Amino acid sequence: MVEMTRAALVVRGGWEGHQPVRATELFIPFLEGNGYAVRVEETTEVYADAEALAATDLIVQCVTMSQITGDQVAGLRTAVEAGTGFTGWHGGICDSFRASSDYLQLVGGQFATHPGKEPCERVGDERDNFLPYTVNVTDLGRTHPVTAGVDDFDLRTEQYWVLHDDLIDVLATTTHPTQPWHPWHRPITSPAVWTRRWGAGRIVVTTPGHSLDVLENPTVRTIIERGMLWATRTASAS
Repeated sequence: MVEMTRAALVVRGGWEGHQPVRATELFIPFLEGNGYAVRVEETTEVYADAEALAATDLIVQCVTMSQITGDQVAGLRTAVEAGTGFTGWHGGICDSFRASSDYLQLVGGQFATHPGKEPCERVGDERDNFLPYTVNVTDLGRTHPVTAGVDDFDLRTEQYWVLHDDLIDVLATTTHPTQPWHPWHRPITSPAVWTRRWGAGRIVVTTPGHSLDVLENPTVRTIIERGMLWATRTASAS
């Protein structure tokens, strides 16, 4: 029997298109198998509970879009600064709480769009944005614990275009090509996996993860799971 020595908080909700319940359920056995006692919350109200967050070593968030109150985002920022780890994937972390500049600053990158297929190929559903693309591991990523040993890999799903700042450490990127039906004039490279230090806390963002099949991709899943372990509160942050 695994001894539960760490505390993880799974916070899920928001847009149902990302299947927040089923998506997070994929990773709870991994957390429990690595000694985390897991608490699940269906709203962000827990972020305003300073005592609960201070006792949490890792927050796994899957809340796309939605809204967050000022006291909730302040509580989240305070907890991460004090050492609580924060991680998630896709829109559940980098397309959350679009109206909160304090949240966007904490995460360091924000979903802008996911370019689509040629207009004549579109059918009017989410598949219009499923494109083949490559995730390229950076030089830093080849030695970082989250992505060490991971080779460049290909996906066919939403390819996130992310607006970001220079405080993130980019472990992998993806490049959006120019196409005749798009208005930009040169390829755009976006971070696909990044980490961020915030006070004593660690943040990991993985942009692939639109659907369960992507989360079950062995490489994507490995990156997310390693990110959970790396982001977890370290002894020096206790």
